[in-house]
Amino acid sequence: MSTKSILKGLDEAVQISEGKLEARSNILSITPLHDYNNYEIKNIRTKLNVTQVAFAALLGVSKKTVEAWEKGTNSPNGPARRILELLCADNDLMTKYHILNR
Repeated sequence: MSTKSILKGLDEAVQISEGKLEARSNILSITPLHDYNNYEIKNIRTKLNVTQVAFAALLGVSKKTVEAWEKGTNSPNGPARRILELLCADNDLMTKYHILNR
């Protein structure tokens, strides 16, 4: 980043704070993560027609983690929950992006 662009940015910030320039804004709405229970997780895996080992590899977790999720001992967290959400929305997601090759 050049000194010129930094100074321009600072000048714009001052103008915005003085009300001389309107700031751009983006409003984002992020869907909250769903809490998946053990039955839902097993159902997702079954719909994909993969073993616990393959499902674990798809999600980047261990087989023991998948086993614990499906027993209800543990629950998936952040990234895994978002991936599960994407898989629910599109069963072919892993195939489309060549993560799962049949």
